[in-house]
Amino acid sequence: MFLEKSNFECVIRFAPLVSIDLVVKNRKGEILLGLRKNEPAKGLWFVPGGRIFKDETIDNAFKRISENELGIEYNISQSKFLGLYEHFYDNNAFNDDFSTHYIVMGFEISLEDVPKGMKAQHEAYRWFDVETLLADPMVHRYTKNYFLDGKGIR
Repeated sequence: MFLEKSNFECVIRFAPLVSIDLVVKNRKGEILLGLRKNEPAKGLWFVPGGRIFKDETIDNAFKRISENELGIEYNISQSKFLGLYEHFYDNNAFNDDFSTHYIVMGFEISLEDVPKGMKAQHEAYRWFDVETLLADPMVHRYTKNYFLDGKGIR
């Protein structure tokens, strides 16, 4: 369900958002990241993902998010669940003066090619090896957490 700006602002102000992150890995073990165009985390490299809509099942959200972010519809059965994570941001999508809180379900999936034309949330996509990802200050710390907490891909 698409929310009008004023309603979405109210939700962000008073409730956590529930979302799915896609930790996309290729055969070489590299991770696909997108350069964020929008707040929060604008200008940083981040895993693809998106929020779950009200009355949308997790399975349907997974299909929609993978299609929107990668151009390929994946079923949740094609992924590995990495765990639950929390993301806290001092800002929000509207640059207002309140924070954003996400409850995130992380999933690992495999993909070999960089998505074509899927730039709604990202200016560019790039493959990172894990060491480079962890060392790069332009990779968001929440992306790095998938590889630092023992639950991530190694």
